[in-house]
Amino acid sequence: MSDWLDSGVSEMANSLRGSSILAIAAQVNALVASGKAVSNLTIGDFDPKQYPLPKKLVDGTIDALHAGHSNYPPANGILELRQAVQALYKERCNLDIALERILIAGGARPLLYGAYRAIVNPGEKVLYSVPSWNNNHYVHLTDAVPVEIEVGPEDNFFPRLEAIAPHLSDAALIVINSPQNPSGTCIEESTLKELCDAIVNENDRRKTVGQRPLMMIYDQIYWMLTFGDTQHVDPLRVHPGMADYVVYIDGISKAFAATGLRVGWSIGPVRVINAMNKVIGHVGAWAPKPEQVATAKLLRDSAAVDDYLAFIRPAAEKRLSLLYTGITALAAQGLPVRALQPQGAIYLSAEFAFRGWKDGDKVLVTSDDVRKWLLDEVGFAVVPFDAFGTHDAADWYRLSVGAVSIPDVEALLGRLTAALPRLQRPA
Repeated sequence: MSDWLDSGVSEMANSLRGSSILAIAAQVNALVASGKAVSNLTIGDFDPKQYPLPKKLVDGTIDALHAGHSNYPPANGILELRQAVQALYKERCNLDIALERILIAGGARPLLYGAYRAIVNPGEKVLYSVPSWNNNHYVHLTDAVPVEIEVGPEDNFFPRLEAIAPHLSDAALIVINSPQNPSGTCIEESTLKELCDAIVNENDRRKTVGQRPLMMIYDQIYWMLTFGDTQHVDPLRVHPGMADYVVYIDGISKAFAATGLRVGWSIGPVRVINAMNKVIGHVGAWAPKPEQVATAKLLRDSAAVDDYLAFIRPAAEKRLSLLYTGITALAAQGLPVRALQPQGAIYLSAEFAFRGWKDGDKVLVTSDDVRKWLLDEVGFAVVPFDAFGTHDAADWYRLSVGAVSIPDVEALLGRLTAALPRLQRPA
């Protein structure tokens, strides 16, 4: 009977995999509930105790509710917010964006889904590097064909043109995320420019043969969170000819620690933005109107934006730098660990190459064995890169600082340093 009932669920839904990160989070929560000290570096979210919302955003949302902004917003977003996004990009990115090229929605996820739906036909190829966040699931949802390009630390976890070039002639979409989840690295200007040059050249060819254009999704949801000398770059600034071929994904969730307020926006060609608007409208994935009103006021207040960035950037950077320094010190002791210099977002790429090592009689065979050992023996909760689709970077892990304090980081480094001598090298 149950098999027959199961057949009532679509093949797509039946074969859609759940989140590996949520499964790891359940293990973390169980340990915390048992009273174990755990530093949770798994979630790409913010603990409001560590990263409180901008006051202007909180007050603006409350004021908007009191003012009666509780009804449906316009399908493409309230005019005031689209104008505020337009002004933000002019002021901080030196980009002139027409209002009809801006779409507001309930965070980055529906915009990503809407962009996939608007661009990709079933059976068409989508190019993206791994590790990357959720592209495999969006490909599945749209019945597209994934072309996964393995990248590693030597490439700063971004694909080079030579790896993408063989697939350009018959792909529908390329997806880039910078600063990147999970790696916390940023694409170099030269790498992005080469890629954009190739896309424009490929589309010049396609025009002559009547082939559909090759498009890019550029997810820059973390672009305001860069550190040190790192400079964020984007397609339109490196190649203005990309205007007809790129869809930006952006919003308030990361730069303003406002993941739960669900306000995001896309910028792109009018034909794609209109199609995305229809897709998103039919599933009702609009951003709530009070939050739209409040976001418009925040983005229009340059001083308030600067004040908040002056808080959140150093707060995240200090935590990431502590982790980086601590892991680098362990590497200097000859241990098979390392980390990449933090560049952006709230993530650190760290390598724990302990597969084959032993703790007593227990051998750590897989990356998940290493992850579980770090969790159980150190109280150090991380996510392996294979949760983000990679196969060739099995010893690499994402460390997120969105939910930990500085004392948390210092304590976990102390526990890690104390626990590592128990591990024995393979014979």
